Amino acid sequence: QVQLVESGGGSVQAGGSLRLSCAASGYTFNTYVMGWFRQAPGKEREFVASINPSGARTVTTDSVKGRFTISRTNAKNTVYLQMNSLKPEDTAVYYCAAGKTWSTGSYQYSYWGQGTQVTVSS
Repeated sequence: QVQLVESGGGSVQAGGSLRLSCAASGYTFNTYVMGWFRQAPGKEREFVASINPSGARTVTTDSVKGRFTISRTNAKNTVYLQMNSLKPEDTAVYYCAAGKTWSTGSYQYSYWGQGTQVTVSS
């Protein structure tokens, strides 16, 4: 069956960095768009970044532009989110997701991981 397993979350001080990984299995990884979303307590899930199947096209939301970078290694069925210059407002559970459509909307993604907590202290 399809599995997406995130790792790399944790606690860090403002200005620090974390690298999230998402290992995928159970489907043809290199044919799916991969996305990262996040959900802070009391808030709706929001789009963070996505990458097309080849890795040639990416998009990030404005609030993380210039700080976060999405990438993928198709040979390892893994997608990454490098997060630099972290801010307290980046605190959230981060989810990776897979979908067939190039979209920033969570409803377009078919498969989801269980999430990994990122906590940024000031």
